[in-house]
Amino acid sequence: MQQDKHPDYHSVVFRDRAAGYAFLTRSTASSDETIDWDDGETYPVVDVEISSESHPFYTGKARTVDSEGRVARFERRYGAGSGQG
Repeated sequence: MQQDKHPDYHSVVFRDRAAGYAFLTRSTASSDETIDWDDGETYPVVDVEISSESHPFYTGKARTVDSEGRVARFERRYGAGSGQG
């Protein structure tokens, strides 16, 4: 007798509490907590720390690293072009 090797794939709500954002999708994730969704159905809800609504890359609030300043500081400290070779 062969067992079903596929995980349970069902509708789940993922909720980003920091952004006040939630979305319904299908997943194998499970949760004991449930939420009543807009369609009148009750779904398991999984809380996540970050989503596309709160991630700096997707919100346009990403910081850029000042690599030029770091290089200039290194060259001032150790001298430009003092390579070994």
